[in-house]
Amino acid sequence: MTKDTSKSKKEELEEKDLETKVEQPVEEKEVKEEPKAEKKEKKKSAKEKKADEIEELGTKLQDINDKYMRLSAEFDNYRKRTLKEKMELTKSAGEKILVNVLPVMDNFERALQSIDEAKDVEALKEGVHLIYNNFKDFISQNGVKEIEAINKEFDTDIHEAITKIPAPSEDMKGKVVDCVEKGYTLNEKVIRFSKVVVGE
Repeated sequence: MTKDTSKSKKEELEEKDLETKVEQPVEEKEVKEEPKAEKKEKKKSAKEKKADEIEELGTKLQDINDKYMRLSAEFDNYRKRTLKEKMELTKSAGEKILVNVLPVMDNFERALQSIDEAKDVEALKEGVHLIYNNFKDFISQNGVKEIEAINKEFDTDIHEAITKIPAPSEDMKGKVVDCVEKGYTLNEKVIRFSKVVVGE
């Protein structure tokens, strides 16, 4: 009987071992399956994250594109406005000067009328000189200055030599002997060169 009981105990133990062996892989499988499910969840969340990032980037791109379009439109409007202002300024730039020249024109017309009736030549000369001085003052007020040339050193920046002649004296060599046409500057910029005769 003891053999039988020991056998049965032995068998029971073996059965228990088998059961535990059988149960263990099942548990392991369950444990292994759980991480797969977690991985799927992680994959889904990674995909969702990427989708969210793409959506966010798309929104940012749309905002940037919108800002660019507005800036481009504003710049285009600014360019058109400044171009229009330049055109208007160009058209009316000479208006102030022309308005100030009109009194000189009036004086010339009066002088022309009095030429026919004038018997005193000296008064006529004086009138012409007054008109000339009036006009000279007007151009100097607008920044125009006469370039001094006679007896000055020849300077290619402000003078234009028409011809050369023998210098009347040693100290006149390389200097301007005569001025054929006066030169002028406007705000220190040469607008017409003096046409001069240079001594050599």
